[in-house]
Amino acid sequence: MVIVMTGATSGIGAEALKHLAKLPDTKVYVGARGSGRIVPEGTDVLPLELSSLKSVRSYADNLKERLGNTKINVLILNAAIRATDNSQRSEEGVQLTFATNHLAHYLLARLLWPMMADGSRIVITTSDTHDPDIVPFGPKALNPQELANPNENSPKGMRFYAATKLCNLLTARSLSALSLEDERAIKVIAFNPGLTGGTSLMGKQSALMKGIITILIRPLLAIISIFIPFLYVGRPERAGETLAALALGKVKPPAGKIYASLVRGKLTFPNPSLLAQDNGVRDLLWKESAKMVNLPEEE
Repeated sequence: MVIVMTGATSGIGAEALKHLAKLPDTKVYVGARGSGRIVPEGTDVLPLELSSLKSVRSYADNLKERLGNTKINVLILNAAIRATDNSQRSEEGVQLTFATNHLAHYLLARLLWPMMADGSRIVITTSDTHDPDIVPFGPKALNPQELANPNENSPKGMRFYAATKLCNLLTARSLSALSLEDERAIKVIAFNPGLTGGTSLMGKQSALMKGIITILIRPLLAIISIFIPFLYVGRPERAGETLAALALGKVKPPAGKIYASLVRGKLTFPNPSLLAQDNGVRDLLWKESAKMVNLPEEE
């Protein structure tokens, strides 16, 4: 089995990788920036900078050369960042969070789509922050061009991050629709791990802050989450285990569902936000994204 993965060297992805790499007759290809990454045996780390479309294309070419005629059984698009401000840009001049979280993964999915095996799976990590009915700052509209080049009135911080997570979910829906026309029966899942401690999205924390979170904040939020579920702070081990189970098909969404969401540690299969279910918004994002990465709309 061949597994290709982004966001596998820390947090949720690293926990998922522990489950994936130990499978027999399995090779995992991880895309990561920098060098010296510590990964389990059976894992190859290939250079990938998600803030560069050129690097994404180079990574895809590298995979094609290594795999030859061998197909990909599982593609996990898990990496994500939250830029400190909207002025941060990718190599191509696109807002950094949008470029990394959405545009790079959109391009990678498009480039690797022809290499997917019959019955293969694609899992894209999204977030319940995409839904304003769950999280107050969730997006109520989507303007891809504004996300690529935000202005002074554009969403910022977690609002901007939430918009990119909506893009991930919409991309999963587009790929799922595409798979209906593809005889390979590729399964696509959008996975929400929920608020998770110990990940890079939580930012760097001092030893004192980690202690306060463990002793005070996490237990307090566990109580509050009985009434406000999205405030439950899950553990990366649980989220990673669930991500691996979904990717391997050990857990399958009900018929007609592609959204899998961890709620207070329990895997559920709710409907995504109304905006995420809007086919017009879905198709607009696909069309605009194709233009941004210089690909045709059709496969």
